[in-house]
Amino acid sequence: MSQGHDVLGPPVRARRALVAVPVAWIVVVSVVDVLAPPHVHLGPLLVAAPAITPLFGGPRTVGLVAALAVIAQTTIGVLRDPDDLLSANHEAQIVALLVVGISLVVFCVLRERRAEELSQVRYVSETAQRVVLPPLPKRLGPLHAASFYLAAEAEARIGGDLYAAVRTTSGTRLIVGDVRGKGMTAVGDAALLLGAFRGAAHRQADLGELVAYLERSVCWGLMEPGEAGRYAETFITATVLDIPDGDGPVHMVSCGHPPPLLLRDGRPTTVDAKHPAPPLGLSELTDPSHHVESFDFEPGDLLLLYTDGVTEARDAAGAFYPLTERITGWTGYDTDAFLDRFRRDLLRHVGGELDDDAVMIAIERPAALPGRA
Repeated sequence: MSQGHDVLGPPVRARRALVAVPVAWIVVVSVVDVLAPPHVHLGPLLVAAPAITPLFGGPRTVGLVAALAVIAQTTIGVLRDPDDLLSANHEAQIVALLVVGISLVVFCVLRERRAEELSQVRYVSETAQRVVLPPLPKRLGPLHAASFYLAAEAEARIGGDLYAAVRTTSGTRLIVGDVRGKGMTAVGDAALLLGAFRGAAHRQADLGELVAYLERSVCWGLMEPGEAGRYAETFITATVLDIPDGDGPVHMVSCGHPPPLLLRDGRPTTVDAKHPAPPLGLSELTDPSHHVESFDFEPGDLLLLYTDGVTEARDAAGAFYPLTERITGWTGYDTDAFLDRFRRDLLRHVGGELDDDAVMIAIERPAALPGRA
């Protein structure tokens, strides 16, 4: 049985056991109807058997139960009217059972086709996500890393949020960003930026030059086909970081993206950019200069990068997720354990379903670097 069938109800063994319910119903109704007084007719209750079968059965099971109900109704008519074989009332009930049974079988066939299509969509989207947004490796040089992606599109599992990491000769370069919009429509723009970043991050000596290159790549990539100088109504917020392997500050360029958080001894600090650049793709509208800023990232610190799908996640009352407040006091977690707790906390806040794509990345500088005392 295909994967799509498994999402429609209980496991296979449970579904097979549940078939006994409509069969028992048919037997009970048939026996009671035959023994009932002539003016009492329980045959119409037989329709309940094929009606409940689609809850746990496929087209074949529904068809068999419906056929059994028709046979039972025919048997009841013969036993109750042996002289006329079947009365008009019983004939009408048999026809009704046939119509209901055929309709339910058609419904089950269409339902299973839809389930297979959804299963294929999920498979394709998961494959696309693994290609465009593979999980960060657990080790980036001396750094420990973990990431998760939650897409707002329930059937797509991938959207417009993006992240990537590239190793250089002296450290690790990271990007986290958010394409305007969500769902599959934003995947192409995200892939454009990620391709430019992965192709150039290890070659650019200066972080400002790298971001300027990304800006040009995005502007050209977002230009409407056949409309030179006219850009699509799309932009990408992003934060690009350069984290050295050894001692030294982290360099950062912020392009209209939510600021990182630095968690030190359970106390989160927002790393605000003093001179943020505009989102990528808007250089023709404002000053495209990219100021490189820096901050300390000490052994034992946890650096958190995220998209606005995290901070703008709302609960049932419409309150935003209080990121800084919720993670205060979280200590003793490695990157994987931290993100596992964070993911559960975020989904609990929103009731299990996000309105926008969300990314969270945790980077830890171990307390003792490899090869050092």
